[in-house]
Amino acid sequence: MEASSLIGGLSARLHGVSPLVEQDTLGLLQVLAQVPDPRDRRGRIHSLPGLLAVAVAAVASGQSRVVEITEWAADLPDAVWDRLGAARDRFTGARRVPDDSTLGRVLAGIDADALDAAVCRWLIGRAGAGGPGRRVIAVDGKTLRGSGPAGAQVHLLAAVDHRDGIVLAQSDVDGKTNEISRFVPMLDTLDLAGAIITADALHTQREHARWLVQKNAGYVFVVKGNQKRLHRQVKALPWAKIPVLDQIHDRGHGRHDIRRLQTVTCLGPLALDFPHASQALRIRRRRYHPATDRWSAVTVYAITNLTAEQAGPDELADWLRGHWSIEVLHHIRDTTYREDASRLRTGNAPRALVTLRNTAISLLRLAGTTSIAQTLRRNSRNPYRSLQLLGLD
Repeated sequence: MEASSLIGGLSARLHGVSPLVEQDTLGLLQVLAQVPDPRDRRGRIHSLPGLLAVAVAAVASGQSRVVEITEWAADLPDAVWDRLGAARDRFTGARRVPDDSTLGRVLAGIDADALDAAVCRWLIGRAGAGGPGRRVIAVDGKTLRGSGPAGAQVHLLAAVDHRDGIVLAQSDVDGKTNEISRFVPMLDTLDLAGAIITADALHTQREHARWLVQKNAGYVFVVKGNQKRLHRQVKALPWAKIPVLDQIHDRGHGRHDIRRLQTVTCLGPLALDFPHASQALRIRRRRYHPATDRWSAVTVYAITNLTAEQAGPDELADWLRGHWSIEVLHHIRDTTYREDASRLRTGNAPRALVTLRNTAISLLRLAGTTSIAQTLRRNSRNPYRSLQLLGLD
């Protein structure tokens, strides 16, 4: 089959034209071959797909630094080495293990946008149609604290699927722009028809709302003081007269949470000064802290363009809680992969390593993993498990 038809089939799946059949699904090495190689053709020893596949497999085994990746690669069995497409000497057949400077230069010079686009398309293909219900996507950003001095750190905006937990898209937010200006370009790479976008108060923007509705998508935006007029309007709604429609009790980690959700249709005298806003939500959360023997209370307001017939209170509550899927991703990268402790600052290497971590975490989520740290430790004891996770076994 021609490469162009394979790529076209993958694009069709991404944009909801038709599902891919199994034989049309690109393998990881084929996907990585679509990423431009930043190196001069002369003197290349390691193929780019092989280098990147080794790096992804290493990260899926818990390695978090460039030097850790190359040390892990040096200990691979021959069968795993060859399945990853890693280099051998053309004359002697001996393994050519890259050193950390080689991998570091490749990651620093790589086209980070092309790498993210290729890997995210592949992950979407691996996820397939998913389960029943609408696709809900969380959007949020994160700064890589060790990637530079204050004001020059790498900041990335990402979109994560609530249900599957996979990263669907990622975009760099450089010092000349901000998350708001990158929201539309990043999401424009996805088929949003019928999808629901959840975002924090930073992205509660009129332009975002209008654009999403044009894309036949829904939104659930948190409302805070950055939209002062809207916040006052939502806060002034007659919440005392509105019944609690959804209540959730959570116990865990020594805490007891109670969440109560109210919704009101915003029409007529209750209409809000925000494009397409149909419902307003108030979530009141009370949390018991056993260490202090006290309760704390937090009130969160949100709006959506979906009517009460399109989204009930239980769905809205699930979507607002599900937005934490992207915070969980950031937490895993910070705690398990020690992302913020990294001091790698050369070129695109900090972002490329984030893409490798996103890929590993997404694959583990697709495999049904609930404890990422435990599974990474398990994978580190047997490289064949990472090979299986990447679909290269």
